[in-house]
Amino acid sequence: MSETVETVETHAAEPAPAAPSLASLDTLRTVAARILERRARDPFANPVMAIAMRLSRQLDDGTITFADIAGLIRTLRDEALIARAGRLRRYVGLDNPVPVEARFEELAARLVRPDPQDSPVPFAQFRRAVERARFSAVFTAHPTFAVKPEVYAAIAAIADTPGTALPPIDSHRPSPPTLDDEFIWATAAMSRGRDAIDRLNRAMIAAAADCWPQSWRSVLPCPITLSSWVGYDTDGRTDIGWSDTIRLRLRMKSLQLSRLRTQLDTLDDTATAALRTRLDTALDTVAAQIAACPSNPTPEQSADFARALIGGASDAIRNPDDLAADFNAAMDALPPAGQISLATFRAGLVGHGMGLAHTQVRLNATQLHNVVRQRLGLTDSPEHPARRRALLAAINEHLDTTVAVPVDIGAILVEQTSAARLMMTVAQIAKHIDTASPVRFLIAETEGGYTLLAALWLATLFGIADRIEISPLFETADALERGAQVIEEALRSPHWRAYLRRTGKMALQFGYSDSGRYVGQLAATYLIERLRLKVVDLLVRHKLTEVEVILFDTHGESIGRGAHPFSLADRLDYISPIRSWQYFLSNGLALREESAIQGGDGYLLMGTERLAEATIATIAAHAFSQTLDPKGPDTDPVYDEPDFSADFFTAVATEMQALVEDPGYAAVLGAFGPSLIDRTGSRPPARQSDGGSVSARIRHPRELRAIPNNALLQQLGWCANTLQGLGAAAARHPETFDALRDNSPRFRRALDFAEHALAHSSTDVLRAIVVSLDPGVWLDRADHATDPAHRQALVGVARALERFDLWAITQSMFRRIQSDHLALRVAWPDMPQMALDTLLLHAIRIALIDHLWTLSTRIPYFSPRHGVTREALDDMILRLEIPTAQRVLAEAFPASAEISQTLDFGEPGPQMQEASYSREHAEIFRPIQTCFDLIREISIAVAHDIGAFG
Repeated sequence: MSETVETVETHAAEPAPAAPSLASLDTLRTVAARILERRARDPFANPVMAIAMRLSRQLDDGTITFADIAGLIRTLRDEALIARAGRLRRYVGLDNPVPVEARFEELAARLVRPDPQDSPVPFAQFRRAVERARFSAVFTAHPTFAVKPEVYAAIAAIADTPGTALPPIDSHRPSPPTLDDEFIWATAAMSRGRDAIDRLNRAMIAAAADCWPQSWRSVLPCPITLSSWVGYDTDGRTDIGWSDTIRLRLRMKSLQLSRLRTQLDTLDDTATAALRTRLDTALDTVAAQIAACPSNPTPEQSADFARALIGGASDAIRNPDDLAADFNAAMDALPPAGQISLATFRAGLVGHGMGLAHTQVRLNATQLHNVVRQRLGLTDSPEHPARRRALLAAINEHLDTTVAVPVDIGAILVEQTSAARLMMTVAQIAKHIDTASPVRFLIAETEGGYTLLAALWLATLFGIADRIEISPLFETADALERGAQVIEEALRSPHWRAYLRRTGKMALQFGYSDSGRYVGQLAATYLIERLRLKVVDLLVRHKLTEVEVILFDTHGESIGRGAHPFSLADRLDYISPIRSWQYFLSNGLALREESAIQGGDGYLLMGTERLAEATIATIAAHAFSQTLDPKGPDTDPVYDEPDFSADFFTAVATEMQALVEDPGYAAVLGAFGPSLIDRTGSRPPARQSDGGSVSARIRHPRELRAIPNNALLQQLGWCANTLQGLGAAAARHPETFDALRDNSPRFRRALDFAEHALAHSSTDVLRAIVVSLDPGVWLDRADHATDPAHRQALVGVARALERFDLWAITQSMFRRIQSDHLALRVAWPDMPQMALDTLLLHAIRIALIDHLWTLSTRIPYFSPRHGVTREALDDMILRLEIPTAQRVLAEAFPASAEISQTLDFGEPGPQMQEASYSREHAEIFRPIQTCFDLIREISIAVAHDIGAFG
């Protein structure tokens, strides 16, 4: 039976007059449960569409109102939020019966005495264990600011203290955040993170003081640190200028100084008087520098700022060592308890330098290639394999002879290339703001060693090669496949090897959102793990085992961004498996891990003091696990089946890549998907392109940014980037799949992603969306309609969808997904299914879209306005681009008369009629807006339900 027939029969089988009102959530749940029961007996039924059509009919005939629908959404949304808060509490380990303070103290005690019955370790060994940074949490401004700040605060409060009442918040939808908003929210979370790190460090210092009373004062623990690229990420955006980056970096410095100054207020005034005086002067100086930093720099303003920056550099304190003498004097004057506190404060300063967190900047590889092309005349594209060797030789020759040139603010002001401007900006930070801390220089879309050497040449030119940590970002399938070759191309250069030896570190970054959306999350993680092991082999081959390797996993808080769904401990073990750790250690390589805390969702991990403490405690346990609990040889059976692993994850990647290239996949993402979500960051959600007032149709997923792409999959009810290909992969080796699912911790953690995705995915939801794009279904509904006006409305929608022309390709795409899902059901018969309340949210939204589209057919005809025809307006409405459509309608149909009838025009005139369209606004335009607002509110509820955005 065709999709069209099954839908019509489902609708026809539900006579509207006899149906009970669905205004009550209990009634809706009862009716939906009965419909789902029939689904089990009728393979042609679509329960989501059946529920949606019942709701739509009752909206049409007035049985239920928008207020009723809003009440249903509000209840489902708030229940989802409370459940999300409970999961967050469990996720970070806040429900652990052992208090966090005791966990910190136990960890510190074990570092002093790994065996409680044995003697303590040598003092030098303890210092080596606690004074090396082992893990950094990197705060980013990824666009996951998906709800209002007060909603995030409510989630954190309920997670912190179960039973806390959810405050009445009518809408959870966010306003578009600014970069300054993101900075403020990030630094608030960082401050809580720093407080938790101080408690960890204090436990270590106290344990050292107890064991080594004569030596402990020299201990400066910093095993866990924080970093940030909020305000420093220029990849793909032009709205962050050099002055913005420097201003925000100065604010980070001010926050660090303020933090220390406030901490000193808890100690004896006399003992810390000199320190407080220095800090007061520094804070005043930095405040003056921030005030002088121009927002839209002119040459004169820039010169004034440069003088303030350079002239005040000494008073502003550029290095923690500048305060060493004052710290030592204060320590001598304080009692023992005060000494431990001051040592803790000092450790926080030394561990983070002159900033609340360490600095990471980011740009795109293409930006580096452009500056090299402009300054060195290397015009060949590094993407051409035939020219790669020549380019590598040429850049090495330039590195042979490059001499550093001076850099000032004036040079930044006139520089035309973004990469050179950013490197010059970093030089100013390194010279005048913080001379102690290296700056991470992240390069997105690195796909060749030439890019790394280009960055090294630029840093050498500006005299800061040894002050930055150049890091490639591997985030595409090709980059992950070729990552080892990229690194080896750089390692063949004597300049790159010398750079690594001088700095003592090699930094690498792995992206999960982009790689996962193209090859699937599970396959992406497999490729990343394989690349990590190859890095060890490369460093051993090039005799660079003295270099510390920094591995930055840029994953977020959702399965679509590579985060394990069930616990932070599992998340850390998943991205850094035991086998990988052991391979580094067995080859004599020190390893530092970094993990992203992405946007609003990520900041929840440190949303309260107690959440931050639990997060840091979990991170610390992971970071010291190989020191305190060294495992024997990893016996996970998945590593005994390398052929299965390679074949399984290759099958996943192949199927996902085929889906990405399916035109129906882009069509269903772009039909109205982008309009389902609010803007959740300070950068646009789609790649920008020239065009008119009507958005261009999305032709390929690459036209969307990764996080909005992932968010749309959640809203469409199918987490394809986690699920697609699993069925095909499992079908190839069903027995091995079953065995590893039961016996392999590594494979089980991977399938946890699928388990969570399946619990929030439904082919019935996706099918209902695809069906709603079929003009034939709307004509079949018109054929069964008894009301002439409603029949005409249905025909109008059908005609508009005919022009849309998406049905055939989206149905073909759906069959691809359904086929793979059926294969997975065979291999995994007890796999999870979408919960009833989640299904109801999707059904309510489809009902609202149905109602909105039919309402739009009542819009009167109008002549083209600024190039927007009636047909173009129909397209906007089908895409749910309602804010744009409302602007067109407001101009075409003014809500009120533009000329007051009280004005005197000098002579008698006719009796003027009300020249407005108030009726159209009341009966059509405002109801359309109400539908749209409720649709967006449902998207928030879905994000709460799955636990994260994107």
